Amino acid sequence: MKEIYLDHAATTKLDDRVLEKMLPYFTEIYGNANSQHAFGRSAQKAVDEARDGIAKLIGAKPSEIYFTSGGTESDNWALRGICRALKGKGKHLIVSKIEHAAMLSTAKELEKDGFEFSYIGVDEEGFINLEELENSIRDDTIFIGCMLANNEIGTIEPIKKIAEIAHKHGIFCFTDAVQAMGALDVDVNDLGVDAMSFSAHKFNGPKGIGALYIKTGVKIDRLISGGHQERTKRGGTTNVPAVVGFYEALRLAEKDLQKNAEYVSALRDKFIKKVTEEIPFVKLNGPKDGKKRLPNNANFSFGYIEGESILFSLDLAGIAVSSGSACSSGSLEPSHVLLAIGVSEETAHGTIRFTFGKENTEEEVDFVVEKLKETVERLRAMSPLFKLQSDIKSV
Repeated sequence: MKEIYLDHAATTKLDDRVLEKMLPYFTEIYGNANSQHAFGRSAQKAVDEARDGIAKLIGAKPSEIYFTSGGTESDNWALRGICRALKGKGKHLIVSKIEHAAMLSTAKELEKDGFEFSYIGVDEEGFINLEELENSIRDDTIFIGCMLANNEIGTIEPIKKIAEIAHKHGIFCFTDAVQAMGALDVDVNDLGVDAMSFSAHKFNGPKGIGALYIKTGVKIDRLISGGHQERTKRGGTTNVPAVVGFYEALRLAEKDLQKNAEYVSALRDKFIKKVTEEIPFVKLNGPKDGKKRLPNNANFSFGYIEGESILFSLDLAGIAVSSGSACSSGSLEPSHVLLAIGVSEETAHGTIRFTFGKENTEEEVDFVVEKLKETVERLRAMSPLFKLQSDIKSV
């Protein structure tokens, strides 16, 4: 059976060239990067080179890059670290309603510790309401956070404007760039943010390694204690092979960024066009302008049927998709992102996210659309809701 992977927002395949770079650090240069002997120094040299390379690719200084276990840890560190560091200045924070669960769940926990959060709304395409954002700022506001690109509907947020608003009021600004890195041209100086999270497995790098960019001069408390790694900011043995793979994956992604973005967005646009033309009662979620959404993202709500049924049917046909973000796919609750853009709970339950990669082909797009049409028709034929609307229309 043909297998087609359209869940690149969840994770991507490790590039063979990345694996090749990593292998020696499992078996030959295996020293602890914090050891003082030759084995350790060789490992540390590789970590230093990777840190330097990653920093250069995003316009940062090497001293501003801190390695973590991934985007979730980086998000937690930014949020909790600022709360601890600046609690004497204020306890009010602002985030958008469509942030990743790593941010929103952490915010709910921090509320139990006395911190207050304002959750800023978005329009029907997922763009943050800048007027509401500015009106929510208080004298005790210490943090403004908004993701660079949404993981479910692909909306690319105006982070540069958000950072300008934050700094006008002397407030720390953070962005979660996990979905954007490797897909968009990301430069921390251009964005103007004080901190930014990103993770290697979203751009054909290894899982379990990410980074937090922290601008020079920013005061932020550590999240993990117990060691002197990462300049005493983040305890834990350095994952040398993953760090090496992280840099190589980002280097390769940046090298072919424009070419891959154009290719993947062409596949996405073809897919969107065919689905909207050939399948009735379907709604594209997120920006209609393809340049304002991630190149690989197509998020559709299919009326009168459940998204989980579509997902499992496509899976049986060898097609991998997602009914939301992979991080919350075990939840029966409708997507908070879809609810925030005004999608009803009923419609939200019928939503599927398709995210393309550079390995996908036009032939696969055609195949997926045909299987999707068959699946939707079959499921609607069994749907009481679909039958009810058909009976009403025929009257």
